[in-house]
Amino acid sequence: MSIIQIGTAFNIDLEFEIAEFHKRLLAYIIDFGILLLYLYSMKYTLYGELMLGWDESVGLDILIISLPMLLYSLLTELWLNGQTIGKKIMSIRVISLEGGEPTFGQFLLRWITKFFEWPFLFGYIAFSNANVLAYIFVTALFGIAVVIIIAVSGKNQRFGDMAAGTVVVNTKSALTLADTVFMQIDTTDYKVMFPEVMRLSDRDINTIKGVLTQAGKRNNYDMCHRVATKIKEVLKINSDMHVDQFLEKLLADYNYLATKE
Repeated sequence: MSIIQIGTAFNIDLEFEIAEFHKRLLAYIIDFGILLLYLYSMKYTLYGELMLGWDESVGLDILIISLPMLLYSLLTELWLNGQTIGKKIMSIRVISLEGGEPTFGQFLLRWITKFFEWPFLFGYIAFSNANVLAYIFVTALFGIAVVIIIAVSGKNQRFGDMAAGTVVVNTKSALTLADTVFMQIDTTDYKVMFPEVMRLSDRDINTIKGVLTQAGKRNNYDMCHRVATKIKEVLKINSDMHVDQFLEKLLADYNYLATKE
């Protein structure tokens, strides 16, 4: 299984398992099937039950069918932390090569460069099995080029990943609260020690969480020490706390203060 090391803002390399090709392919097939199911169900509703003519319903057709299919991958990856429904089922996720969740711009660039992979034009064409099969065939031909690019790239990236600076990696399980920076804080008598933490970016906070998670799994806190030292320098903080406790307290202060904003 291929491993990729991704540098973070704190000069720490986090390791991720690159998603195997068969998982990406199955995720794509699942998403493709979802779009086909949506297409047929909506076409049947519009033309089978409502009996709308082509000239009368083209605008509605584009709005209700084409637009959701076109935006499917972009919106699901934004809403599901780098996962479409297919990726979520296959336990893979898109992350940034800079560490953490990709930015909106990165998601947008991935989506723009994969326009030919999705059957969003189904909403525009006349509803017939011949047209559907023809578009699937054309999409499959383009898919061959995508497969070749993934196979020859060092990080199993498609063209959109290369352009956006992202990569698809394995995730052990579906997203849970443990995968996020969320912490349940008892606000009754909570005392903030490091209010300076709010000067850090969301990407920095996610990096801290990732470093703590990996340190706990490996029982190796060298990364925590390096990150803690960097944070103290940037935020001008003096603390004698153990490095992992210091980082945990930073996360707790961030969660408490973020809920107060």
